[in-house]
Amino acid sequence: MAWAITCLKDFIHATDQVPYDNSGGGVLVLGTHQRVPDAKAAEHAYVAEQILDRVLPEWRAADKDGEPKGKGRWKHLRDWAGRAIAALERESELREKLGDTAPRVSAGDFHPWIWSGAQSLWQSGHYRSAVEDAAKKLNAETQNKLGRRDVSETDLFKQAFSLDPPVPGKARLRRAKDDGSDTYRSMQRGAMALAEGIYAGIRNPFNHEDPRDIDEQIGLEYLAALSVLARWVDESELEVAP
Repeated sequence: MAWAITCLKDFIHATDQVPYDNSGGGVLVLGTHQRVPDAKAAEHAYVAEQILDRVLPEWRAADKDGEPKGKGRWKHLRDWAGRAIAALERESELREKLGDTAPRVSAGDFHPWIWSGAQSLWQSGHYRSAVEDAAKKLNAETQNKLGRRDVSETDLFKQAFSLDPPVPGKARLRRAKDDGSDTYRSMQRGAMALAEGIYAGIRNPFNHEDPRDIDEQIGLEYLAALSVLARWVDESELEVAP
């Protein structure tokens, strides 16, 4: 956190407008100029953008007023860098004073399959499309693990976590060792049920409902559900027919 704050402050400092130095005598130059050359400012800006993507990802979708040039070229990023500094420095205090001490969830901490599928569209504010792409990514990674292309989505996960033994061309995923216990059977059924809930209740309705975007919080909750299923798939043992 301290590193991120320092980097953001360095960016703001580098892009400050400062008076020309007239201490050496000669021709008097009025006005201001950027503290560092544009090339150096761009280096600081790149790091600041990466930090903002994690701290305040909505910054990319916000109005940039037509990307001003000249002395105003960094204004949008400077404004958001200032907000991010406040968020990082005061988050704990704000949560304590305002009574919100609930844990925070970051989409970047979700399973890599999910966040890599959603990241680009999420950062541009297209939450519905981000969830759709994350669901597609999870489906593709599960197909890759099972070596299958003949089934997808709900049917894919039902067969993957089936209690039936594997047969040629139909490998299974085992969340735990098959010891015949109720716990083992429950874990398998739970994975099938979660997958059906996600693809029947989240993914498929996107093809038929009003195409307007979804709220960011709803999108975050959908990604969290996908992340749970992704971890179960990733951590399961693959069982193939002898």
